Amino acid sequence: MHDPAHIDIAISGARPKAVAALLRYFRDLDTAEEAFQEACLRAVQTWPDKGPPRDPAAWLITVGRNAAVDTKRRIRSIGPLPEADALPDARDDLAPERLDESHYGDDILRLLFVCGHPALPATQQIALALRIVSGLTVEQIAKAFLVSPAAMEQRITRAKRVIAEAGVEFDAPGADERRTRLAAVATMIYLIFNEGYGSTPDTAAARAVLADEAIRLGRLLLSLFPTDPEVFGLLALMLLQQSRAPARFDAHGEIVLLEEQDRSRWKRTLIDEARLLLERASVSQSLGPYQLQAAIAALHARATRPEDTLWKEIDSLYQVLEALQPSPVVTLNRAVAVWKLRGPEAALELIDPLRSELDAYFYWHGLRGTLLKELNKPDEARGALNRAIALANSVAEAKLIRRELDSLGAAPATRLP
Repeated sequence: MHDPAHIDIAISGARPKAVAALLRYFRDLDTAEEAFQEACLRAVQTWPDKGPPRDPAAWLITVGRNAAVDTKRRIRSIGPLPEADALPDARDDLAPERLDESHYGDDILRLLFVCGHPALPATQQIALALRIVSGLTVEQIAKAFLVSPAAMEQRITRAKRVIAEAGVEFDAPGADERRTRLAAVATMIYLIFNEGYGSTPDTAAARAVLADEAIRLGRLLLSLFPTDPEVFGLLALMLLQQSRAPARFDAHGEIVLLEEQDRSRWKRTLIDEARLLLERASVSQSLGPYQLQAAIAALHARATRPEDTLWKEIDSLYQVLEALQPSPVVTLNRAVAVWKLRGPEAALELIDPLRSELDAYFYWHGLRGTLLKELNKPDEARGALNRAIALANSVAEAKLIRRELDSLGAAPATRLP
């Protein structure tokens, strides 16, 4: 009897290849997913005795395809498939129809692109990718997004309907289309990561899986595009951010700012892997937004103490990022480096023009309040920090701002006329 845990690993590892190939064959997400599930049931029945085949994906593709075709034929009263299409032996190295790696690559890319289709809002892209590509249950995804399973089921169903109505092509993508798809898929993966990494202690247990899954998808994307510098940058960025996860909150669940974190708790293995990825990306001499953001994160990771941080280099990288991908959020992040280099007044001058774009953004008011406090303007600082609390996305964020407010002392009493 073979270890069930090893069988589960073999099935989950083969999922992207198998579902992607079944999608190409049936051109329908529901049919592909149901075919894969049927193949999984048969694998669980046969693999414990004989062991997983040498190519689990090919086995699951063949069994899933045959099961789905058989179901369609029975529905149409055509009868069962011929005996030749019976289950392949789990010990066989070659299933009756085996796909090579070039097919797999195009199939997985197509599957990722379908989930990241621009017709879908970001929340539906993420939900669909986690369900179809990663195989998380509706209940797991719903828990991570703090919604009911019924609401998440509706979200996924809606996404599938949009995909069906959009008439997505399932032919192998050409070179130009692959490049377009890559940008969309990279964005989708980073959105998934941020959903997990941005979790707070009250939601971390349910949502931590999202960050890990995004990193797994990033590795998968790198296997499809092993020479693309931005894919290296994307994976490096996620690894560097994830390396700080153990130090981001204290024992009471409160946010620990970067400069106050216990850097001995950072995961050095992830940092070292990210550095190697950035070195490989640098060979191309073609900078992109993910590489620049990863390079900034790497400079923070290099500093064993906060005072060792190379703020001048960080500011320079942010300036390049601003020129390449102008964004008020990028400028807001750069303002921290400007603060460290030239003081709070220079940083405030940089972010004040962003009010019209970031007035509903928690971090803009939070940083502005901190800078005003540094400039010894308690009344203005209190107003900005109170606005930040009103915009906080979590209890932990609100507590962080409350600490800043408490350090300002009590507001002066209002005199009655």
